[in-house]
Amino acid sequence: MSSKRQQPSSPPGDNTEKRKRRKKREEIAELSPVLDEEEVKRGVKKAWSLRDRYCHENVELDCQPFPHCVIQNFISSETFVENLQRELLDLNFHEKSNDLYKFKQSDDLKKRTEPHISGLRAAMFGQLRSWLGEVLGVDLEPTVDMSCAKYQYTDVLLCHDDELEERRVAFILYLVPPWQSDDGGTLDLYSTDGHFLPRSIVKSLVPSWNTLVMFEVSPVSFHQVSEVLSEDKCRLSLSGWFHGPLLERPPRHVEPPISRSPHLPRDETLLLEWVNPVYLDISYQEQVQQEFEDSSEIQLKNFLKEDKFMEVSEALRRTGNQWTSRGPPNKRRYEAAQADALPPCVGACWELLRSEAFFLLLSNFTGLRLHYLCPADDEEEEENEIVRKAKEEQEDGRHEEATGSSTDSPEEDNEGRVKEPSTPVCAGELRRWSHGDYTLLHDSEAANAEYALDLLLYFGCPDWQSEFGGFTSYVANGEDEELLTVYPEDNSLALVYRDKETLRFVKHINSRSSWRPADGSLRRAFYDFSFVYYE
Repeated sequence: MSSKRQQPSSPPGDNTEKRKRRKKREEIAELSPVLDEEEVKRGVKKAWSLRDRYCHENVELDCQPFPHCVIQNFISSETFVENLQRELLDLNFHEKSNDLYKFKQSDDLKKRTEPHISGLRAAMFGQLRSWLGEVLGVDLEPTVDMSCAKYQYTDVLLCHDDELEERRVAFILYLVPPWQSDDGGTLDLYSTDGHFLPRSIVKSLVPSWNTLVMFEVSPVSFHQVSEVLSEDKCRLSLSGWFHGPLLERPPRHVEPPISRSPHLPRDETLLLEWVNPVYLDISYQEQVQQEFEDSSEIQLKNFLKEDKFMEVSEALRRTGNQWTSRGPPNKRRYEAAQADALPPCVGACWELLRSEAFFLLLSNFTGLRLHYLCPADDEEEEENEIVRKAKEEQEDGRHEEATGSSTDSPEEDNEGRVKEPSTPVCAGELRRWSHGDYTLLHDSEAANAEYALDLLLYFGCPDWQSEFGGFTSYVANGEDEELLTVYPEDNSLALVYRDKETLRFVKHINSRSSWRPADGSLRRAFYDFSFVYYE
């Protein structure tokens, strides 16, 4: 039997050997000597408190549009930085993609034992945290919150403010090759309006090797990482947050609700003029309804008659149309048409989607109660019978009241009126989509979510590819996994029924979308009618 030589052991509870081994493994990260200069510390502290500007050698503080500090040559040793970059690139990265971003990210670095990663972590949450706490006059928590991100071609992080989990100061350390603004990947800072909502980009910081950027997390700290446009450069960065007491937040602005309208009094003549005859066949409508009821969604191809589709497509491409930018950028970015200034054929298509005949057609497609002629299911018939009896009882009650008799009251609403079936309504817009456009999920949307039928009718997107973005994703509230994806397709009518737990967004359209189709023209934009119908 073989035996192993036993090593001398330390007394129980003695961590001396562990500490020695850790120190041996961990490389010391020496930060820029300017952090040790009292003059710099006083200057930054004063400028930060007064919302002023300060510059000294490799340190620059600017408080417009919100306080942010840039420290060049942040780590003193170039060899340390190169080794740190090498260790970071050897990490496992996970693809991160949702409505807000697309990039690759490492796991949290708080437990990594690589010598340069652990050495920098110790310096960031030791020396730098202490320095920053003095500058801000705030006790920052010793929380290790740091990870590594790789942004490559078409990767992006859209407009947001970083306010979450007591984050007080955000930091980004760039480890990038020589970088120019036309490579994309800039850190864009937004100005804000009177409602503390982002308005426009007023400053862009270009990534630079061994440069640290810090900014105060606040109700106005809206920023983004612009889309990386270089096909051969990697925007490697190490980022995280220092935690502490949050700044006071003003009440969040509530957007006014989108106006909803009942149907327009237009008969089936409009359908016969516009809609592909196959979709007007009653037996085919029954097939569509069966498929829709099975999956709560359907995509009807070649929905409009070809001549009508081509006429609208051509009218949308004309440069004389009026479009309005839709924001704010922390919620959406695209252009919407002014409904009162549409070309005649486009306006007629708009009327089609709002017409009484179309409401009935949608009822036949989906089985939803969007028109009084739609056959009611058993549950609806029971509800209607209750309403009918309530009306009769109400009338009897009025008669008995007049004659001095008494009877039980029918079911009434808060204002004493007999409840009646709601009137179906819709809200819609015509949108133009191009490079850089998107919509984002938002807390207010989750809070106000309703049962609804979404309609999307596409124009100007032949051979659109999923890698361009611009598709509509449906997700469960609080989840990233997609339930359904609707891709832009010419003359395709998409119908999706969503419940209160389902939200949707349009994925950011990246630079791949600027391609040349078969006709040789440069692809610039596509269009959709986006309508929502409520029973």
